[in-house]
Amino acid sequence: MKKIILIFLFIVLLCNSTRLWAQNTPEEVAMEKDEFNDSFYESLKQKGIENYDKAIIELEKCLKIQPDNPTIYFEIGKNYLEQKEYKKAYESFEKATKIDPNNRWFWVGMYDVCYETKEFEKAIPIVLKLIDFKKEYKEELVALYMNTDQYENALELINELNDQVGKLEMREVYKAQILQDPKFHSSERIHLLDQIKKNPKEESNYVALIFLYNKENQENLAQEIAKKLELEIPNSDWAKVSLFKSYLKNNDGENAVIAMNFVLGSLKIDPKIKHRILNEFLLFIKDKPQFDSDLEKAVSYFDTDKSVEVAKELGKFYHNKKNWEKAIRFYEIQLKKTLEDIETALLLFECYTEKGDFNVIEKKAEEFLQIYPTQPQFYYYLGLALNQKGTFKKAKDILESGFDFIIDNPQLEINFNIQLGEACNGLGDLKKKEYYFSKAENALKNKN
Repeated sequence: MKKIILIFLFIVLLCNSTRLWAQNTPEEVAMEKDEFNDSFYESLKQKGIENYDKAIIELEKCLKIQPDNPTIYFEIGKNYLEQKEYKKAYESFEKATKIDPNNRWFWVGMYDVCYETKEFEKAIPIVLKLIDFKKEYKEELVALYMNTDQYENALELINELNDQVGKLEMREVYKAQILQDPKFHSSERIHLLDQIKKNPKEESNYVALIFLYNKENQENLAQEIAKKLELEIPNSDWAKVSLFKSYLKNNDGENAVIAMNFVLGSLKIDPKIKHRILNEFLLFIKDKPQFDSDLEKAVSYFDTDKSVEVAKELGKFYHNKKNWEKAIRFYEIQLKKTLEDIETALLLFECYTEKGDFNVIEKKAEEFLQIYPTQPQFYYYLGLALNQKGTFKKAKDILESGFDFIIDNPQLEINFNIQLGEACNGLGDLKKKEYYFSKAENALKNKN
Protein backbone atom coordinates (compact mmCIF):
# COMPACT_ATOMS: atom_id res chain seq x y z
CA MET A 1 0.00 0.00 0.00
CA LYS A 2 2.83 2.40 0.88
CA LYS A 3 4.51 1.69 -2.47
CA ILE A 4 1.29 2.54 -4.33
CA ILE A 5 0.96 5.82 -2.42
CA LEU A 6 4.59 6.72 -3.17
CA ILE A 7 4.09 6.02 -6.88
CA PHE A 8 0.92 8.12 -6.86
CA LEU A 9 2.66 11.02 -5.15
CA PHE A 10 5.58 10.77 -7.53
CA ILE A 11 3.26 10.94 -10.56
CA VAL A 12 1.49 13.96 -9.08
CA LEU A 13 4.81 15.63 -8.45
CA LEU A 14 5.93 14.97 -12.01
CA CYS A 15 2.73 16.45 -13.41
CA ASN A 16 2.97 19.52 -11.20
CA SER A 17 6.63 20.10 -12.06
CA THR A 18 6.53 19.66 -15.85
CA ARG A 19 6.01 23.32 -16.58
CA LEU A 20 8.69 24.42 -14.14
CA TRP A 21 11.32 22.10 -15.58
CA ALA A 22 10.34 22.99 -19.15
CA GLN A 23 11.56 26.56 -18.52
CA ASN A 24 15.12 25.45 -17.70
CA THR A 25 17.98 23.90 -19.69
CA PRO A 26 18.09 20.09 -19.81
CA GLU A 27 21.11 20.10 -17.46
CA GLU A 28 19.31 22.34 -14.94
CA VAL A 29 16.16 20.24 -15.18
CA ALA A 30 18.07 17.05 -14.48
CA MET A 31 19.89 18.57 -11.52
CA GLU A 32 16.68 20.06 -9.99
CA LYS A 33 14.81 16.85 -10.61
CA ASP A 34 17.44 14.85 -8.75
CA GLU A 35 17.56 17.37 -5.93
CA PHE A 36 13.77 17.46 -5.67
CA ASN A 37 13.43 13.69 -5.68
CA ASP A 38 16.20 13.25 -3.14
CA SER A 39 14.59 15.73 -0.73
CA PHE A 40 11.11 14.31 -1.22
CA TYR A 41 12.11 10.71 -0.61
CA GLU A 42 14.24 11.77 2.33
CA SER A 43 11.16 13.50 3.81
CA LEU A 44 9.18 10.28 3.50
CA LYS A 45 12.00 8.37 5.15
CA GLN A 46 12.20 10.84 8.05
CA LYS A 47 8.44 10.81 8.50
CA GLY A 48 8.49 7.00 8.56
CA ILE A 49 10.84 7.07 11.57
CA GLU A 50 8.83 9.92 13.16
CA ASN A 51 11.49 12.61 12.62
CA TYR A 52 8.82 15.09 11.59
CA ASP A 53 11.00 18.20 11.94
CA LYS A 54 13.59 16.76 9.54
CA ALA A 55 10.83 15.67 7.16
CA ILE A 56 9.49 19.23 7.06
CA ILE A 57 12.98 20.63 6.36
CA GLU A 58 13.33 18.30 3.37
CA LEU A 59 9.85 19.25 2.10
CA GLU A 60 10.70 22.93 2.37
CA LYS A 61 13.69 22.23 0.11
CA CYS A 62 11.20 20.80 -2.38
CA LEU A 63 9.10 23.96 -2.13
CA LYS A 64 12.09 26.10 -3.11
CA ILE A 65 12.24 24.14 -6.36
CA GLN A 66 8.46 23.85 -6.86
CA PRO A 67 6.73 26.58 -4.81
CA ASP A 68 3.29 25.84 -6.28
CA ASN A 69 3.24 22.10 -5.79
CA PRO A 70 0.12 21.31 -3.67
CA THR A 71 1.32 17.81 -2.81
CA ILE A 72 4.29 19.24 -0.93
CA TYR A 73 2.02 21.47 1.15
CA PHE A 74 -0.17 18.43 1.80
CA GLU A 75 2.83 16.43 3.03
CA ILE A 76 3.98 19.32 5.22
CA GLY A 77 0.49 19.50 6.71
CA LYS A 78 0.56 15.80 7.53
CA ASN A 79 3.85 16.19 9.38
CA TYR A 80 2.57 19.17 11.36
CA LEU A 81 -0.58 17.21 12.21
CA GLU A 82 1.54 14.37 13.60
CA GLN A 83 3.28 16.94 15.82
CA LYS A 84 -0.10 18.36 16.88
CA GLU A 85 0.93 21.72 15.37
CA TYR A 86 -2.68 22.20 14.35
CA LYS A 87 -2.54 25.82 13.13
CA LYS A 88 0.43 25.17 10.84
CA ALA A 89 -1.10 21.89 9.65
CA TYR A 90 -4.37 23.59 8.76
CA GLU A 91 -2.59 26.40 6.90
CA SER A 92 -0.54 23.90 4.88
CA PHE A 93 -3.60 21.84 3.90
CA GLU A 94 -5.48 25.04 3.05
CA LYS A 95 -2.67 26.16 0.72
CA ALA A 96 -2.87 22.80 -1.03
CA THR A 97 -6.64 23.20 -1.60
CA LYS A 98 -6.17 26.70 -3.02
CA ILE A 99 -3.69 25.42 -5.57
CA ASP A 100 -5.71 22.30 -6.39
CA PRO A 101 -9.29 22.45 -5.06
CA ASN A 102 -10.24 19.26 -6.88
CA ASN A 103 -8.14 16.94 -4.75
CA ARG A 104 -10.36 15.42 -2.06
CA TRP A 105 -7.48 14.43 0.24
CA PHE A 106 -6.34 18.02 0.66
CA TRP A 107 -9.80 18.86 2.07
CA VAL A 108 -9.69 15.75 4.22
CA GLY A 109 -6.50 17.10 5.79
CA MET A 110 -8.28 20.32 6.78
CA TYR A 111 -11.19 18.29 8.21
CA ASP A 112 -8.80 16.08 10.20
CA VAL A 113 -7.38 19.16 11.89
CA CYS A 114 -10.85 20.49 12.76
CA TYR A 115 -11.82 17.07 14.12
CA GLU A 116 -8.73 16.88 16.32
CA THR A 117 -9.26 20.41 17.65
CA LYS A 118 -13.05 19.94 17.98
CA GLU A 119 -13.67 23.03 15.85
CA PHE A 120 -16.95 21.59 14.58
CA GLU A 121 -18.39 24.86 13.30
CA LYS A 122 -15.26 25.43 11.22
CA ALA A 123 -15.48 21.87 9.89
CA ILE A 124 -18.98 22.22 8.43
CA PRO A 125 -18.09 24.12 5.19
CA ILE A 126 -15.19 21.70 4.67
CA VAL A 127 -17.47 18.68 4.94
CA LEU A 128 -20.00 20.34 2.63
CA LYS A 129 -17.18 20.54 0.09
CA LEU A 130 -16.24 16.89 0.73
CA ILE A 131 -19.84 15.85 0.03
CA ASP A 132 -19.27 17.03 -3.57
CA PHE A 133 -16.62 14.31 -3.80
CA LYS A 134 -18.38 11.61 -1.79
CA LYS A 135 -21.99 11.53 -0.56
CA GLU A 136 -21.05 9.38 2.44
CA TYR A 137 -19.69 12.49 4.16
CA LYS A 138 -23.31 13.44 4.89
CA GLU A 139 -23.07 11.13 7.91
CA GLU A 140 -20.21 13.29 9.21
CA LEU A 141 -22.32 16.38 8.58
CA VAL A 142 -25.15 15.02 10.75
CA ALA A 143 -22.73 14.61 13.67
CA LEU A 144 -21.36 18.12 13.11
CA TYR A 145 -24.86 19.62 13.14
CA MET A 146 -25.57 17.79 16.40
CA ASN A 147 -22.31 18.96 17.97
CA THR A 148 -23.07 22.58 17.02
CA ASP A 149 -26.72 22.43 18.19
CA GLN A 150 -28.03 22.93 14.65
CA TYR A 151 -30.88 20.53 15.31
CA GLU A 152 -33.18 21.74 12.56
CA ASN A 153 -30.48 21.11 9.93
CA ALA A 154 -29.64 17.80 11.58
CA LEU A 155 -33.27 16.61 11.56
CA GLU A 156 -33.71 17.57 7.92
CA LEU A 157 -30.54 15.72 6.91
CA ILE A 158 -31.40 12.66 9.08
CA ASN A 159 -34.77 12.36 7.38
CA GLU A 160 -33.15 12.78 3.97
CA LEU A 161 -30.63 10.00 4.68
CA ASN A 162 -33.29 7.74 6.20
CA ASP A 163 -35.37 8.08 3.04
CA GLN A 164 -32.44 7.66 0.65
CA VAL A 165 -30.16 5.05 2.22
CA GLY A 166 -32.17 3.62 5.12
CA LYS A 167 -32.02 4.12 8.86
CA LEU A 168 -28.92 3.85 11.04
CA GLU A 169 -28.95 3.33 14.81
CA MET A 170 -26.79 6.39 15.50
CA ARG A 171 -29.06 8.60 13.39
CA GLU A 172 -32.10 7.28 15.24
CA VAL A 173 -30.44 8.15 18.55
CA TYR A 174 -29.80 11.67 17.29
CA LYS A 175 -33.38 11.96 16.07
CA ALA A 176 -34.83 10.82 19.41
CA GLN A 177 -32.65 13.42 21.12
CA ILE A 178 -33.90 16.18 18.81
CA LEU A 179 -37.57 15.21 19.19
CA GLN A 180 -37.39 15.58 22.95
CA ASP A 181 -37.88 19.26 22.18
CA PRO A 182 -41.55 19.81 21.18
CA LYS A 183 -40.65 22.67 18.84
CA PHE A 184 -39.41 20.12 16.30
CA HIS A 185 -42.56 17.99 16.43
CA SER A 186 -44.41 20.02 13.84
CA SER A 187 -41.78 19.59 11.11
CA GLU A 188 -41.45 15.90 11.98
CA ARG A 189 -45.22 15.38 11.70
CA ILE A 190 -45.22 17.03 8.27
CA HIS A 191 -42.33 14.83 7.17
CA LEU A 192 -43.96 11.61 8.43
CA LEU A 193 -47.32 12.45 6.87
CA ASP A 194 -45.55 13.11 3.59
CA GLN A 195 -43.68 9.81 3.84
CA ILE A 196 -46.91 7.93 4.58
CA LYS A 197 -48.46 9.48 1.50
CA LYS A 198 -45.44 8.51 -0.64
CA ASN A 199 -44.92 5.05 0.90
CA PRO A 200 -48.24 3.83 2.34
CA LYS A 201 -46.84 0.33 2.90
CA GLU A 202 -43.90 1.46 5.07
CA GLU A 203 -44.95 0.57 8.61
CA SER A 204 -42.21 2.46 10.47
CA ASN A 205 -43.54 5.89 9.43
CA TYR A 206 -46.97 5.14 10.91
CA VAL A 207 -45.40 3.86 14.12
CA ALA A 208 -43.21 6.95 14.50
CA LEU A 209 -46.19 9.25 13.95
CA ILE A 210 -48.38 7.31 16.42
CA PHE A 211 -45.67 7.61 19.08
CA LEU A 212 -45.33 11.31 18.34
CA TYR A 213 -49.07 11.93 18.70
CA ASN A 214 -49.22 9.90 21.91
CA LYS A 215 -46.28 11.89 23.27
CA GLU A 216 -48.28 15.06 22.62
CA ASN A 217 -51.41 13.53 24.23
CA GLN A 218 -53.22 13.69 20.89
CA GLU A 219 -54.78 10.24 21.26
CA ASN A 220 -57.51 10.83 18.68
CA LEU A 221 -54.95 11.62 15.98
CA ALA A 222 -52.88 8.61 17.06
CA GLN A 223 -55.95 6.39 16.64
CA GLU A 224 -56.62 7.81 13.19
CA ILE A 225 -53.10 6.91 12.09
CA ALA A 226 -53.45 3.46 13.68
CA LYS A 227 -56.62 2.87 11.66
CA LYS A 228 -54.87 4.00 8.48
CA LEU A 229 -52.03 1.62 9.30
CA GLU A 230 -54.44 -1.27 9.82
CA LEU A 231 -56.16 -0.42 6.54
CA GLU A 232 -52.90 -0.38 4.57
CA ILE A 233 -51.20 -3.21 6.49
CA PRO A 234 -54.00 -5.30 8.04
CA ASN A 235 -51.65 -7.58 9.98
CA SER A 236 -49.53 -4.78 11.45
CA ASP A 237 -48.59 -5.55 15.04
CA TRP A 238 -48.12 -1.87 15.85
CA ALA A 239 -51.59 -0.96 14.61
CA LYS A 240 -53.01 -3.38 17.17
CA VAL A 241 -51.12 -1.62 19.99
CA SER A 242 -52.91 1.66 19.33
CA LEU A 243 -56.24 0.03 18.53
CA PHE A 244 -56.10 -1.84 21.84
CA LYS A 245 -55.97 1.48 23.69
CA SER A 246 -58.81 2.80 21.57
CA TYR A 247 -60.98 -0.22 22.39
CA LEU A 248 -60.35 0.19 26.12
CA LYS A 249 -61.25 3.88 25.92
CA ASN A 250 -64.52 2.97 24.18
CA ASN A 251 -65.21 0.20 26.73
CA ASP A 252 -65.05 -2.40 23.95
CA GLY A 253 -63.61 -5.28 25.96
CA GLU A 254 -64.09 -8.01 23.36
CA ASN A 255 -62.10 -6.24 20.64
CA ALA A 256 -59.55 -5.11 23.22
CA VAL A 257 -58.91 -8.78 24.09
CA ILE A 258 -58.43 -9.67 20.42
CA ALA A 259 -55.96 -6.80 19.91
CA MET A 260 -54.16 -7.59 23.18
CA ASN A 261 -53.67 -11.27 22.32
CA PHE A 262 -52.34 -10.30 18.90
CA VAL A 263 -49.79 -7.91 20.45
CA LEU A 264 -48.73 -10.27 23.24
CA GLY A 265 -48.04 -12.98 20.68
CA SER A 266 -45.99 -10.66 18.47
CA LEU A 267 -42.22 -11.04 18.18
CA LYS A 268 -41.88 -7.43 16.98
CA ILE A 269 -43.28 -5.67 20.05
CA ASP A 270 -40.94 -4.82 22.92
CA PRO A 271 -41.68 -6.77 26.17
CA LYS A 272 -42.02 -3.49 28.09
CA ILE A 273 -44.89 -2.43 25.82
CA LYS A 274 -46.51 -5.83 26.28
CA HIS A 275 -46.22 -5.49 30.03
CA ARG A 276 -47.80 -2.03 29.90
CA ILE A 277 -50.70 -3.36 27.82
CA LEU A 278 -51.32 -6.13 30.35
CA ASN A 279 -51.36 -3.59 33.21
CA GLU A 280 -53.87 -1.42 31.31
CA PHE A 281 -56.06 -4.46 30.70
CA LEU A 282 -55.85 -5.41 34.38
CA LEU A 283 -57.13 -2.00 35.43
CA PHE A 284 -59.87 -2.20 32.81
CA ILE A 285 -61.26 -5.55 34.08
CA LYS A 286 -61.05 -4.86 37.84
CA ASP A 287 -64.86 -4.87 38.05
CA LYS A 288 -65.47 -7.11 35.01
CA PRO A 289 -65.10 -10.76 36.14
CA GLN A 290 -66.22 -12.00 32.70
CA PHE A 291 -62.68 -11.26 31.48
CA ASP A 292 -60.87 -13.29 34.16
CA SER A 293 -60.09 -16.15 31.79
CA ASP A 294 -58.73 -13.68 29.22
CA LEU A 295 -56.41 -12.26 31.85
CA GLU A 296 -55.15 -15.72 32.71
CA LYS A 297 -54.50 -16.44 29.03
CA ALA A 298 -52.65 -13.12 28.70
CA VAL A 299 -50.35 -14.07 31.58
CA SER A 300 -49.40 -17.27 29.76
CA TYR A 301 -47.72 -15.22 27.02
CA PHE A 302 -45.05 -14.26 29.57
CA ASP A 303 -44.18 -17.82 30.60
CA THR A 304 -40.82 -17.75 28.83
CA ASP A 305 -39.97 -14.17 29.80
CA LYS A 306 -37.53 -14.40 32.69
CA SER A 307 -37.23 -10.61 33.05
CA VAL A 308 -40.81 -10.07 34.24
CA GLU A 309 -42.72 -12.13 36.86
CA VAL A 310 -46.16 -11.20 35.57
CA ALA A 311 -48.19 -13.81 37.42
CA LYS A 312 -46.53 -12.88 40.71
CA GLU A 313 -47.22 -9.19 40.14
CA LEU A 314 -50.87 -9.92 39.43
CA GLY A 315 -51.02 -12.07 42.56
CA LYS A 316 -49.69 -9.15 44.61
CA PHE A 317 -52.18 -6.81 42.92
CA TYR A 318 -55.13 -8.92 44.06
CA HIS A 319 -53.45 -9.69 47.39
CA ASN A 320 -53.39 -5.97 48.25
CA LYS A 321 -57.07 -5.78 47.37
CA LYS A 322 -57.74 -8.78 49.67
CA ASN A 323 -59.11 -10.73 46.74
CA TRP A 324 -57.66 -14.00 48.03
CA GLU A 325 -59.11 -16.26 45.32
CA LYS A 326 -57.55 -14.35 42.44
CA ALA A 327 -54.29 -13.80 44.29
CA ILE A 328 -54.03 -17.55 44.94
CA ARG A 329 -54.73 -18.35 41.29
CA PHE A 330 -51.85 -16.19 40.04
CA TYR A 331 -49.44 -17.24 42.79
CA GLU A 332 -50.11 -20.85 41.78
CA ILE A 333 -49.36 -19.98 38.15
CA GLN A 334 -46.09 -18.36 39.20
CA LEU A 335 -45.07 -21.39 41.27
CA LYS A 336 -45.72 -23.73 38.36
CA LYS A 337 -43.23 -21.63 36.43
CA THR A 338 -40.65 -21.29 39.24
CA LEU A 339 -41.15 -23.63 42.18
CA GLU A 340 -38.02 -22.23 43.86
CA ASP A 341 -39.70 -18.85 44.37
CA ILE A 342 -39.99 -18.95 48.18
CA GLU A 343 -41.39 -15.41 48.41
CA THR A 344 -44.35 -16.37 46.21
CA ALA A 345 -44.89 -19.55 48.22
CA LEU A 346 -45.09 -17.59 51.49
CA LEU A 347 -47.49 -15.07 49.94
CA LEU A 348 -49.61 -18.01 48.81
CA PHE A 349 -49.67 -19.40 52.38
CA GLU A 350 -50.79 -15.98 53.64
CA CYS A 351 -53.76 -16.06 51.26
CA TYR A 352 -54.74 -19.61 52.25
CA THR A 353 -54.48 -18.62 55.91
CA GLU A 354 -56.80 -15.65 55.33
CA LYS A 355 -59.27 -18.01 53.65
CA GLY A 356 -58.90 -20.59 56.45
CA ASP A 357 -57.99 -23.40 54.01
CA PHE A 358 -55.90 -25.34 56.54
CA ASN A 359 -56.17 -28.67 54.76
CA VAL A 360 -54.55 -27.10 51.70
CA ILE A 361 -51.91 -25.39 53.89
CA GLU A 362 -51.03 -28.71 55.54
CA LYS A 363 -50.63 -30.48 52.21
CA LYS A 364 -48.61 -27.70 50.56
CA ALA A 365 -46.40 -27.09 53.61
CA GLU A 366 -45.45 -30.78 53.68
CA GLU A 367 -44.63 -30.64 49.96
CA PHE A 368 -42.40 -27.59 50.38
CA LEU A 369 -40.62 -29.12 53.41
CA GLN A 370 -39.64 -32.05 51.21
CA ILE A 371 -37.82 -29.56 48.96
CA TYR A 372 -36.71 -27.00 51.58
CA PRO A 373 -36.17 -28.87 54.88
CA THR A 374 -34.36 -25.90 56.49
CA GLN A 375 -36.94 -23.18 55.78
CA PRO A 376 -38.59 -22.38 59.14
CA GLN A 377 -41.59 -20.60 57.54
CA PHE A 378 -42.89 -23.86 56.13
CA TYR A 379 -42.64 -25.53 59.59
CA TYR A 380 -44.62 -22.62 60.97
CA TYR A 381 -47.46 -22.91 58.44
CA LEU A 382 -47.60 -26.67 58.87
CA GLY A 383 -47.74 -26.27 62.67
CA LEU A 384 -50.45 -23.60 62.31
CA ALA A 385 -52.56 -25.85 60.08
CA LEU A 386 -52.17 -28.84 62.41
CA ASN A 387 -53.18 -26.76 65.41
CA GLN A 388 -56.29 -25.52 63.59
CA LYS A 389 -57.19 -29.12 62.79
CA GLY A 390 -56.65 -30.20 66.43
CA THR A 391 -53.60 -32.37 65.70
CA PHE A 392 -51.70 -30.82 68.63
CA LYS A 393 -49.02 -33.44 69.25
CA LYS A 394 -47.88 -33.43 65.63
CA ALA A 395 -48.06 -29.62 65.55
CA LYS A 396 -45.83 -29.36 68.64
CA ASP A 397 -43.26 -31.77 67.16
CA ILE A 398 -43.17 -29.92 63.82
CA LEU A 399 -42.82 -26.49 65.46
CA GLU A 400 -40.04 -27.67 67.77
CA SER A 401 -38.20 -29.15 64.77
CA GLY A 402 -38.43 -25.91 62.80
CA PHE A 403 -37.55 -23.57 65.67
CA ASP A 404 -33.83 -24.30 65.36
CA PHE A 405 -33.77 -22.99 61.79
CA ILE A 406 -34.92 -19.46 62.72
CA ILE A 407 -32.14 -16.92 62.19
CA ASP A 408 -32.52 -13.18 62.84
CA ASN A 409 -36.30 -13.16 62.43
CA PRO A 410 -37.93 -11.91 65.67
CA GLN A 411 -41.47 -11.86 64.25
CA LEU A 412 -41.27 -15.46 63.09
CA GLU A 413 -39.91 -16.43 66.50
CA ILE A 414 -42.95 -14.78 68.14
CA ASN A 415 -45.29 -16.65 65.79
CA PHE A 416 -43.62 -19.97 66.61
CA ASN A 417 -43.97 -19.39 70.35
CA ILE A 418 -47.66 -18.53 69.95
CA GLN A 419 -48.33 -21.71 67.98
CA LEU A 420 -46.29 -23.80 70.43
CA GLY A 421 -48.40 -22.29 73.23
CA GLU A 422 -51.58 -23.23 71.32
CA ALA A 423 -50.31 -26.79 70.81
CA CYS A 424 -49.46 -27.18 74.51
CA ASN A 425 -52.86 -25.76 75.44
CA GLY A 426 -54.51 -28.33 73.23
CA LEU A 427 -52.45 -31.06 74.90
CA GLY A 428 -53.44 -29.80 78.37
CA ASP A 429 -49.87 -28.79 79.30
CA LEU A 430 -50.80 -25.42 80.86
CA LYS A 431 -47.33 -24.83 82.29
CA LYS A 432 -45.72 -25.09 78.86
CA LYS A 433 -48.54 -23.05 77.39
CA GLU A 434 -47.79 -20.17 79.77
CA TYR A 435 -44.08 -20.54 79.10
CA TYR A 436 -44.44 -20.12 75.32
CA PHE A 437 -47.05 -17.35 75.52
CA SER A 438 -44.82 -15.49 78.00
CA LYS A 439 -41.86 -15.81 75.61
CA ALA A 440 -43.97 -14.46 72.79
CA GLU A 441 -45.24 -11.55 74.90
CA ASN A 442 -41.75 -10.58 76.08
CA ALA A 443 -40.36 -10.79 72.56
CA LEU A 444 -43.18 -8.60 71.31
CA LYS A 445 -42.45 -5.97 74.00
CA ASN A 446 -38.75 -5.98 73.13
CA LYS A 447 -39.56 -5.66 69.46
CA ASN A 448 -41.72 -2.61 70.09
